[in-house]
Order: sequence, then C-alpha cells, then structure tokens
Amino acid sequence: MDTVIDQIGKKGRTMFRSIKQLYGIKLGASDGDIGHVKDFYFDDQNWAVRYLVADTGDWLPRRQVLISPHSLVRLDPAGKVLRVNLTRKQIEESPSIDLHKPVSRQYEEEYHRYHGWPFYWQGDALWGMSGFPVLELPAEPSPSERDTVRSSPPENAEAHLRSTKAVDGYHLQASDRMIGHVCDFMMDTLSWAIRELVIKTGHRLSGQEVLIPSDVVSRISYEESTVFVNLTGDAVEKSPSHSTALAGAAD
Repeated sequence: MDTVIDQIGKKGRTMFRSIKQLYGIKLGASDGDIGHVKDFYFDDQNWAVRYLVADTGDWLPRRQVLISPHSLVRLDPAGKVLRVNLTRKQIEESPSIDLHKPVSRQYEEEYHRYHGWPFYWQGDALWGMSGFPVLELPAEPSPSERDTVRSSPPENAEAHLRSTKAVDGYHLQASDRMIGHVCDFMMDTLSWAIRELVIKTGHRLSGQEVLIPSDVVSRISYEESTVFVNLTGDAVEKSPSHSTALAGAAD
C-alpha cells in the first residue's frame, strides 16, 4: 500500500491541498469506517497541522476524536476516503478528551505515549526530529520505544493548537490597514504544514481571493478575530491569485 509520501514522490513534486475541501471526507480505519473529517488543529507557532478532528457520529458520541498525521496512510484513488493505519479498537481506547475543552500539552503527551509516537515539540525540525510525520509505525511499539517517549520531558508547557474552522473568517490586518479576511488554507500534504493562507480582499461576496505565505503572519489575535501580517495592504492585493494557482495545479 502506498503511503502519502510514496504517492507524492511518484508525482515528483509536493502537493498542496485546500483544507476546506478536506472537510467532510470519510475516514476509514484498517477494519472499518470511523466517520468523517470535521476540523483540523494546527500549531500556530509553525503552522503545522497536528491533528484532524473526526466526527464519529453515533459510534463514539460526545467524544472529540483526534487523528494524528502519524497514522494517515493515503487517500483512496477516488479521493473520497482518507485511510488511517489504526483499528477501530485503537481509536476507541485512545485517551479521551472533552469536547468543549482545548487540547492541553498534558493530553498530547498521553495521546502520543498511547500510540508510541515521538513528541513533535521536542527537536528542531517541524515534527521534532524530522521534517515529516512518520506515517507507518508498528501497531504496538516495543517497551523500549515507550520508555524513550516517557523519559523525554516536554520542552514547552503549553500547546498552541488552533482550529482551522475557527480562524476561517478572521480579519486580515496588514501593516497599514484592514484588507480582507481568511477564507481557506493551503496545506503541504507531505509535511502537513500550512504553507499559504487564502485571503478574500474587498467585499466578502465579490472580492478577489489571493494567496499569502504563512510565514508573513506576525501574530493571531483570538480576542479580536484578526490575523496580523508583515505586509502592506497593496502587497496583499498584488499577491498571486488563488484561482490562477488552482488552474496551474490542474495543468
């Protein structure tokens, strides 16, 4: 079975995907369906998607189920199902998190220990010791692997996870004026990093959609529902058109 890395490697280039277009895609465990993609949680320190949020319907009601990119295998050929390298039992028995509480670093530690995955916040690379999530690991890590994960103290006491759905619609504040709002995110499917924000400038209904790199974001104010960028309003308006980029990707 090809992993996401295998598929992209065959294409010879990194693929960007619209986060918004991934909402609602079905999720399939190794032994059955588990629901569909409801949301994504990204780390606002370096713009990496750390988890997708699964809507499991009546299977696991009143639970927020998180799926790490560590466990994602591939999209099926039709692009309608995202395959997860976990069983339904593994997901059901994973650490539970309250639906109405933010994801804490303490929970993340417990979650990664349960699966035997390394802590992404330890190390200098995007995913700790690597620039990419490890997509295929043994279902049951060895005791030494679990001990290694447990023995490493967290470098950061606070998680910086934000919902893409929550940030969608935030105002965009340029260095000199308010210029539009966030309407989508473009994610690198190899590293799961959000590389670009899709910004609608002008009127919400008739404005133009442009792409700005995530590394120009200086901060996000959740109290003001605003994303601040180190660009002038004119520079934002002159950024590459989203529609042109989509047409180029199709070619």
